[in-house]
Amino acid sequence: MTRPSERASESRRRSPSPAVGVEEPDSGSSADIARSEAAPPALNAAEAVKRREPPWVRRYASRLFYSDAAVVAGTLLSYALIALNQLTQPVSWPDGPSIPYWVLLTLLGVLWLLALDALDTRDRHMVGHGITEYRRIVNATLVVFAVVVAVAFFVRIDIARSVFIVALPIGLVALLLSRWLWRQWLRRRQRRGSYVYRAIIVGERSKVAHIAQQIRRAPDSGYVIVGALTNGGDEAVAGIPILGDFAAAGDAVDRVGADTLIVAESDQLDPVTMRRLGWEMADRDVNWVVAPALTDVAGPRIHARPVAGLPLVHVDFPTLEGYKRFAKRAFDIIGSSLLILFFSPVMVVTAIAIRIDGPGPIIYRQQRIGRGGREFGMVKFRSMVADADDQLASLLDVQGTTDEPLFKVTDDPRITRVGRVLRKHSIDELPQLFNVFVGQMSLVGPRPQRAAEVALYDDDAHRRMLVKPGMSGLWQVSGRSRLTWEDALRLDLYYVENWSFTQDIQILFRTIGAVVAPGESAH
Repeated sequence: MTRPSERASESRRRSPSPAVGVEEPDSGSSADIARSEAAPPALNAAEAVKRREPPWVRRYASRLFYSDAAVVAGTLLSYALIALNQLTQPVSWPDGPSIPYWVLLTLLGVLWLLALDALDTRDRHMVGHGITEYRRIVNATLVVFAVVVAVAFFVRIDIARSVFIVALPIGLVALLLSRWLWRQWLRRRQRRGSYVYRAIIVGERSKVAHIAQQIRRAPDSGYVIVGALTNGGDEAVAGIPILGDFAAAGDAVDRVGADTLIVAESDQLDPVTMRRLGWEMADRDVNWVVAPALTDVAGPRIHARPVAGLPLVHVDFPTLEGYKRFAKRAFDIIGSSLLILFFSPVMVVTAIAIRIDGPGPIIYRQQRIGRGGREFGMVKFRSMVADADDQLASLLDVQGTTDEPLFKVTDDPRITRVGRVLRKHSIDELPQLFNVFVGQMSLVGPRPQRAAEVALYDDDAHRRMLVKPGMSGLWQVSGRSRLTWEDALRLDLYYVENWSFTQDIQILFRTIGAVVAPGESAH
């Protein structure tokens, strides 16, 4: 005999779901929910909605596991065949039986995979974004290193030093590279709308619009906004359909097949309402994401600390002083020296090409504003006609951008034939390595601007000058000339507020891709 709860569940499955945007009967306001003291009834086994986690999450995690296993096995096997010459070579162990190296390497590989799993390197909440994934892989490898060293010391096993100075470092690099390749694969699919979470935003209309705009700026964020819940009316917000008010969260999730609920701040979302929303999402196994009113804050600056039942979020202020500044300066000196040596043949050929192309100096020097508002002479290969500066004002006036502090001319007629090639691949910027070497610039930082551009800054934009300007930066690898001033400023401020050595390394690697394959945004 069918129980009443089963008949109700079956009726829901057979009834057609209303289309998004169709007005539903009012199920009560958030105030009504808040006044109710009883918790909403939990779904029993017959009524429980199927797991909301999209199937691609498990598939992707499985691919990462098999990829990690292949990398670890391939690294250790290659090491054994190349460095040891044979897998059956015994391990020196004076107080125990003879153990062939293949047994030791097998145990090492298993320990490595267990460490990668124990440190949650495939956690769905952080895989594919940020540096946490890479940091955990490094930490897992260090744990394996420490455990093997400790065991070898106490048990007196004489393990070849090449295991620690060759096998583990090469395996670590291979793991990081494989994860990076998988991340590129995932992002390409997310840009096309697959391998994403279907999310609903809950909150005030202004907060909903802000979160939606931020997510749309990153097409590979992994989220697709399918609707919003707000008590501010039925009119769409930033092109997102309104699925109802706060009380309709459960029905809206079922109706559009969402697997994530993003909760923005709202005066109408009091603690009781939030708790009840959480219960509804828990019954449906929907991802519960809270978006605070913090924007452009990197993960390492955020620390969650529960106090008296309150999930307090601590945010560290950015610092680039002391050893951090010393490390960045040392990296600039070493990096610029090596790059000057490496690119010296390219600079010689470029100088010859500029001289053949037409009259004018080979090196162009222009006053730019550096850290703290100090002027310096930035050098680059000349890529424009000799009187280019005299034509700038009239070209900006025709373009209508004289009041915007980003003096970029679209389809600039001043660029020479050789200059177009130089600018497209950023070869004209190579002499700035000497600016970096003498300490006027950094390899990575906000782009230095002219005094006339700085004069148009508002208070926020002046924060760009808290750090040294750079040859490359976050906005240069995120769109280059295609970005508006507002987008470029936002990315520069993000860099200043969230500086880290790891971020500099990431930007430099992305710079290589932007230079080799510049695309249409480079000019």
